[in-house]
Amino acid sequence: MKPVHQGLPISKRNRRRMPGPALLLLPVFLVAAPALVAQQPAASAASDSETIHLLLERVADLEAKVKKIDQLEARVKQLEGEKLTTALAPAAPVPAQTTATPEKEMGLQEEPPVPERMDFSKTLLRIRGFGDINLRGDNHKGDTTSFTLGQLNLFVTSDISERFKFLSEIIVEGGPDNIYGVTTGQKNVFGVDVERFLVEYSQNDYFKLAAGRWHTAIGYYNTAYHHSTWFQTAADRPLLFAFEDRGGILPIHSVGVSASGLIPSGRLGLHYVAEVGNGRASRTPLTEEPVQNVIDDQNHKAYNLALFARPEAVPGLQVGFSAYRDLLAPLNMPRIDETILAAHAVFVRPSFEWLNEALVVRHAALGSALTFNTPGFYSQVSKKFGSYRPYFRYQYVNAANAEPIFPDIKLRQGPSVGMRFDASESVAVKLQYDYTALRQQPAVSGLALQIGFTF
Repeated sequence: MKPVHQGLPISKRNRRRMPGPALLLLPVFLVAAPALVAQQPAASAASDSETIHLLLERVADLEAKVKKIDQLEARVKQLEGEKLTTALAPAAPVPAQTTATPEKEMGLQEEPPVPERMDFSKTLLRIRGFGDINLRGDNHKGDTTSFTLGQLNLFVTSDISERFKFLSEIIVEGGPDNIYGVTTGQKNVFGVDVERFLVEYSQNDYFKLAAGRWHTAIGYYNTAYHHSTWFQTAADRPLLFAFEDRGGILPIHSVGVSASGLIPSGRLGLHYVAEVGNGRASRTPLTEEPVQNVIDDQNHKAYNLALFARPEAVPGLQVGFSAYRDLLAPLNMPRIDETILAAHAVFVRPSFEWLNEALVVRHAALGSALTFNTPGFYSQVSKKFGSYRPYFRYQYVNAANAEPIFPDIKLRQGPSVGMRFDASESVAVKLQYDYTALRQQPAVSGLALQIGFTF
C-alpha cells in the first residue's frame, strides 16, 4: 500500500518539506534588500569623484610640462640669437692668461650678460643680380668688332624699419669712360660704381622722402629703366638718356633729397616728384666725374619738378612734364644758366609698348645774349608675339656746333630696328641694327647681339 503523500500534488509536497527557519529569514531579507540596493549608487558616485580628481591632477601635470617646454624653446631661441650675433661680431682679442680664482676653480663662474640683438629678420638684405654680354661692330673709323662684357648689376634692398627702406645699385663694368665725347681710362680694366644709393622714408602714398643718389626724374625713361638691359626692350638706351660716362648729355644721376607721392585727383592718378641736388659738374675738365657725389663745385643747387598722370580709364597710359634748373660755372667762361624742359606720353602694356619723349636743353650765358637750344626726341614701338618682340625706334638730337657744354654732340639722328627673344623667364637675346646720320661726318651703321639676364 502506497504512502498517502505520494498521491498529493508536487507543490503541496514542497511546502510540507520547507524548513521553518527559512520562513523566518524571509521577512528580514525583504527589509534589508532596499538598503543594499541604495548603497550601490553611493559607491559609484564616490568612484566617479575619485576618477575626476585623478584626471584634474593629470591635466595640471600636463600644463606644467607644456609650460616648461615653452620656456626651454624660448631659451633655445635666445641661445641661437646669441650665437648668430657672436658669429657676425668681430673677434675679440684673446686676453693674457691669468691665475684662476677660487670661484673659477670651483666652477662658480659668473654668467656673461646677454648682448643686445639686432632683428635680422626685418633688416635682411635682398640681392638681385643683372648682367649682359654683347657682340658689337660698326663701320666707324677706329672701332673694332669685339665681344664686350656689359654691366654686372647687384641690386640691393633692405627694409630698415616699417617706414624706412634702403636701395642701391652696385655696378661692375669694364672699358674706358666716355664723358661727353672724351675717352678716359684703360680699355680692358673693370671698375666699380655705386649708381644708386638712397634711404627712403614713406609716410603714406602722398609723401615719400628719399636722400642719396638717384636717377633724376627727367622724362619717363630715366626713372622707368635703370642699370639693367634685361628690363628694357632694346639693346641700349636712347641717346637722350645715355649715361653720363657713356656720352650722354643729361644729368642722369643726382645727389641730394627728393620728395614724391600721389596728388589727390581721383581717377586721374596725378603724381609729383620734387628734387634738390648738387647738379652736375661744369665739365671742365671734361675728364672729371660729372656726378658730384661728395662735393659741389659751387654753392648753387639744382632743382627739378616733375608731374605726371596715370589715368585709370586708360590702363598703361602715362603723360607727364618736368622742368630742371641748374647753374654751371665752366672754367674761363661766364656762368651758364641751364634749363631742361621735357614731356612724355607713353603707353605700356604686357604685349605692346609705345614710348614718346621730347625735350629741349637751354643754355644761356649770364651777362650775354647768347642762348643755345638743343632739341631732341625719340619714339619707340614694339609688339610681342609669343616669345618674340620686334621693335623700332627713331631718335633725334640737334646741338649747335658752338654749344658751350657739349660741342661734341652736334646732329645725330636715325632709326634702330631689332628683335628681342625671351629664351626663358630670366634670359633675353636681342639683335639690333642702328643707322646714325651725323653732321659733317659719314653716317655710321652698327650691329649688336646681346644676351641680357637676371639671377
